Amino acid sequence: MKTQIEYAREHIITPAMQDVAGQEGCRPEAVRDKVLAGRLVIPIGSRRRQRLVGIGQGLRTKVNASIGTSSDIADVDLEIAKAKMAESEGADTLMELSTGGDLDLVRRSVIEVTRLPVGTVPLYQAFAEAARRYRNPNKLDSEYLFEVIERQLQDGVSFMAIHCGINRFSIERLRKQGFRYGGLVSKGGTFMVSWMEYTNRENPLYEQFDRVCALLKRYDAVLSLGNGIRAGAIHDSHDRAQVAEMVINCELAELGREMGCQTMVEGPGHVPLDEIAGNIMLEKAMSGGSPYYVLGPLPADSGAGYDHLTAAIGAANSARYGADLICYITPAEHLALPGIDDVREGVRATRLAARIGDIAKYPQRRDAEKRVAMARRDGAWDEHLKSLLFPDAAAAIRASRMPGDEKTCTMCGDFCAMKRGMTLFAGDLSSAKQRHPDEAAQRAADDRLPER
Repeated sequence: MKTQIEYAREHIITPAMQDVAGQEGCRPEAVRDKVLAGRLVIPIGSRRRQRLVGIGQGLRTKVNASIGTSSDIADVDLEIAKAKMAESEGADTLMELSTGGDLDLVRRSVIEVTRLPVGTVPLYQAFAEAARRYRNPNKLDSEYLFEVIERQLQDGVSFMAIHCGINRFSIERLRKQGFRYGGLVSKGGTFMVSWMEYTNRENPLYEQFDRVCALLKRYDAVLSLGNGIRAGAIHDSHDRAQVAEMVINCELAELGREMGCQTMVEGPGHVPLDEIAGNIMLEKAMSGGSPYYVLGPLPADSGAGYDHLTAAIGAANSARYGADLICYITPAEHLALPGIDDVREGVRATRLAARIGDIAKYPQRRDAEKRVAMARRDGAWDEHLKSLLFPDAAAAIRASRMPGDEKTCTMCGDFCAMKRGMTLFAGDLSSAKQRHPDEAAQRAADDRLPER
């Protein structure tokens, strides 16, 4: 099969491009041209029916939810429930990152119950199975890596985080800088570094990058260049090892694109707030505008238990400065395997962060916020609640503490500033500042469609 890039080279607008253009309210030609330039990707794969999602320049910032078993908790039904929760809460993509139990069974079960594009990290399965087979993951046969990649693609995986950017040069940077304050935090990245040190060999995913691209091209899946040496502490942000891998990944993104493989770049992990804009600028400049899939980022290390909020602050800034896909963080981050409630809270916090970033990134798309504000001003509570990002949560809070005057709320009661303000200035409202309930309700509903 041809990839979206190869179709774009022939000036063909594919059904997938048409679909993305319809979701985003833009011209199909613009989607095609950005796919051609490598500034927009559409995770597809070839083995399952799934929802189509565009990730890249000019589009709504997307949200990824990650699930998966561990060596301590390997419950297939739990992962199925988490996948369903992520989809129902409006995640755009899903990563299945299991390392415990029957890994093929978990992945296939999750793919079966969701229509979201599903991504994986093939290194997890390869090293987990090598550890079981040889009692030493460093004895992994490098050929098995490629077998796992193809097996997962055959199951219907739409995008893959593959750690191609780790090489002998980047490992040497870790040594020469005296390692790190926060160590290595990428599971796949750390196991690959360990394998390279044990075998004294180069990373086969880097050495045989053309083979990686050929496999993903066969299924028109997106290659997400994994961030295996990302910073796990803000004091390690943009150290030489992280930057070395970032340079390599950006270069590989361009090479993969030239081969006709859809590519995006991952980063950056833990980054102080003042460095986020610069990090995204570097990725865009060095990769030729490849979509940027950000992990977090977390701008503080001390928020465990509330790291979904820590990450939401970083995510809002990332979206504002040009990130394209944001991986959620749950309240369980750094503490435990996420549960179903953690997934819900992680998706909600990250969707809100992405919305905040998009409000700044696309000022022309602020009408939904204006309609919320006018409904609140007018005490039009039904309309106001329907226009919110999380109407169920807001309605439950209001219902639990209803006021005597239903036009107000129990925060202010008789001292409602909104109600008094309208009695003073209702006659002065310009036509632009007047609420049109029927139109507002319809447009609010339309606004929510792309979010799902």
